[in-house]
Amino acid sequence: MTLVGSDPADGVRLPEFIAVQIPPWSARPELSRRRRLGILAVCCSAVFMVGLDNTVVNVAVPSIGRQLHASVAGQQWTIAAYTIVLASLMLLAGALGDRIGRRTVFQAGLATFTLGSWLCSLAPSLGWLVAFRVLQGVGGSMLNPVAMSIIACTFTDRAERARAIGVWGSVLGLSMALGPVLGGGLVSSVGWRGIFWANIPVGLAAIVLTAMLVPESRTPRPRRPDPVGQILVIVLLGALTYAIIEAPVAGWHSARIWGLFAVAAAALVTLAGYESRRAEPLIDPRFFRSVPFSGAVLTAICSYAALGGFLFLSPMYLQDVRGLSALNAGLLLLVAGAALAICAPVGGRMVARRGTRIPLLIAGVALTLSSAALSRLTSVSPGAGVELSFALFGIGAGMVNTAITSTAVAGLPTAQAGVAGGISSASRQVGLALGVSITGSVLNSGLHGPIRAGFVGASHAGWGLLAGCGYLVLMLGLVTTSRRALRTAAHRSGLAGQAAPAARPP
Repeated sequence: MTLVGSDPADGVRLPEFIAVQIPPWSARPELSRRRRLGILAVCCSAVFMVGLDNTVVNVAVPSIGRQLHASVAGQQWTIAAYTIVLASLMLLAGALGDRIGRRTVFQAGLATFTLGSWLCSLAPSLGWLVAFRVLQGVGGSMLNPVAMSIIACTFTDRAERARAIGVWGSVLGLSMALGPVLGGGLVSSVGWRGIFWANIPVGLAAIVLTAMLVPESRTPRPRRPDPVGQILVIVLLGALTYAIIEAPVAGWHSARIWGLFAVAAAALVTLAGYESRRAEPLIDPRFFRSVPFSGAVLTAICSYAALGGFLFLSPMYLQDVRGLSALNAGLLLLVAGAALAICAPVGGRMVARRGTRIPLLIAGVALTLSSAALSRLTSVSPGAGVELSFALFGIGAGMVNTAITSTAVAGLPTAQAGVAGGISSASRQVGLALGVSITGSVLNSGLHGPIRAGFVGASHAGWGLLAGCGYLVLMLGLVTTSRRALRTAAHRSGLAGQAAPAARPP
């Protein structure tokens, strides 16, 4: 049986991997239910670590900045270095697992992520911390897409697979929701290095359990490697992010910054031209002829840019301006995390019943209104108003998540659903990186003097940009779900003839 992207009969989309080839049932050993659940637990532990690292570090950033004497730009790099690498290598990691073995790549990812976490906890300076965060990102890029492939290969029964994917997605949402609280507790009790220590026992246990429980699997006919395309993606994201973060220090009109923007633009043009000529490109430019797919990518970037900026600005405001401890700041941010965790499955049910338009519109309105309210923050704003704005932001972030993947996979033929999901997942990480980079740069440009005295005024423009991201999500929700846009999904994409192989139960 071949499963590519999704099984239409299931109504289940597999968002993270590119293509999963499941050999005939007779050729695969029967796995007991206990072992299947063990495999799911291992995959969930890995995705929990990766998701947690997306949010737990944000609460520690003010403490890191004070202890390592880091500027605002330096604090940005502790977050952006991880998300850039994660976004750049995610598609490559999925294809690598198909080629050399999913268990092998998954264990390599666990080992690299665990090693990176240990080294981060020992970092003597900001430069070393950023370098070790890059290593963490390399390991993390091997975990999410390959974990989804392993789950799809393990749970071949339709109902079981649907439940397993639901558990996997819930764990990812839970990790992002709990990140600020766990990070705040660790920073307050043992210091910022504790947030990296927590990954080590989980990673080591997952490596051992993977060797014991997870069978090896690979694709008989994997996609051809695309090293040129991969290098161009890395150059594009690296040059663009570096230019945005360093521009307030070097000057927006400096030759170095303009040169980096030029390198990013050249990489984008070269990538589009090169990939359009490949038989098996890393990113097929034809996909973007579909309005729903292009809109889903832009929605992912905008919504997660808003989330990245929110998670960067909020802890700094709560700790550096309001004087709260890391733990108390994390508890306040739990309001947003809880709203996100609750609204994510609610949004999924709305997508299943009514389509993506309503969740996208709710998300756009919530993100816009909450960010606009936060742009009026002062050092003595009422706590109830701040918490209400945080909760509204969490509602928007939760509602948009399922709609992004559903819009992306609906925008391409079924045979390309896995590719669509993989690109939308990478787009989320791009959005997180850009959100931190842009809001941090805006903050740094307007900041004069100590953070405590100048943060509120300097952050207003950043919150305004996040409100603009929310408004774009609203507009994209209206445009990409229109009948005219949906008609471009298949017959204008140039891929309509690529039908998915029939998926049959074993």
